[in-house]
Amino acid sequence: MGELMSTRDVYGRTLAELGKENERIVVLDADVSSCTRTCEFEKLFPNRFFNLGIAEADMMATAAGLAACGKTPFASTFAVFAAGRAFDQVRNSIAYPNLNVKICATHAGLSVGPDGGSHQSVEDLALMRALPNMRVVSPADVVETAAAVRAAAESDGPWYIRLGRSDRSVLFDPETYKFELGKAVTMQDGDALTIIATGPMVAEALKAAVRLKDAGINARVLNMHTIKPIDKAAIVAAARETGGILTVEDHSVIGGLASAVSEVLVQAGCSVRIRFLGIQDTFGVSGDPQDLYELFGLSPDAIYQAALDLVRRRD
Repeated sequence: MGELMSTRDVYGRTLAELGKENERIVVLDADVSSCTRTCEFEKLFPNRFFNLGIAEADMMATAAGLAACGKTPFASTFAVFAAGRAFDQVRNSIAYPNLNVKICATHAGLSVGPDGGSHQSVEDLALMRALPNMRVVSPADVVETAAAVRAAAESDGPWYIRLGRSDRSVLFDPETYKFELGKAVTMQDGDALTIIATGPMVAEALKAAVRLKDAGINARVLNMHTIKPIDKAAIVAAARETGGILTVEDHSVIGGLASAVSEVLVQAGCSVRIRFLGIQDTFGVSGDPQDLYELFGLSPDAIYQAALDLVRRRD
């Protein structure tokens, strides 16, 4: 794992690059462009940037109108507002008519840190994956973020891309990494159990996997960057080949990655031990993001202990 970089910073830079390549791209923000980094696009293309103010529902409806006129709108604000406050407009004005709107929400999960439970969106994946037509992506690092944003711009239909606030480890080489919607990335192979992680938890899972290997346990680590459409084949293969699955997410275990993985396993008739790490039916609290990961059982040590317990119980 390399240097630390923020996914929202790379999102802003990628938008600016795309703006030069595609004149149909327009960007909307809800008065937080310095935080979402859409200000990078605004500097270069002020006539294609729209600040809708603190009116997230209006922003989503406006994005839908622009998409209906042939534009490719990227709409950004904090995840708690994009998925929560504007849900009605996302549902009825974007997803229902299957319009070409890309929602890139920053400040998701516990990574918001000191802003506290009111601003830590831990239910946005559940809300977005329940919507027909919506693709839902949670990138693991900045390289994957840039690739996902480009993939969204090149495809037709609505996307929800979940980004954080704090810096993350760089996991991929930008020269070789290829993003494929709905296709999990095997970060490490193994046969003792599978850790399926998404977003910032991929790096934490890899740290735990190093400790597990030292303990004689070879863990498979899957980066499930796409929550919808999810990689069913990779999940079923993991269940049948490793006999144990541990899901890890900076999100509620209700409706997010844990639920999506469980649905696949039940429908495939897989009998496998499974355990969920994530937010356990509660709201977040204010604090440093790394301290919060410790508090909510999402640290590398917590992942290591949960994996160890899962293997012992299975055996």
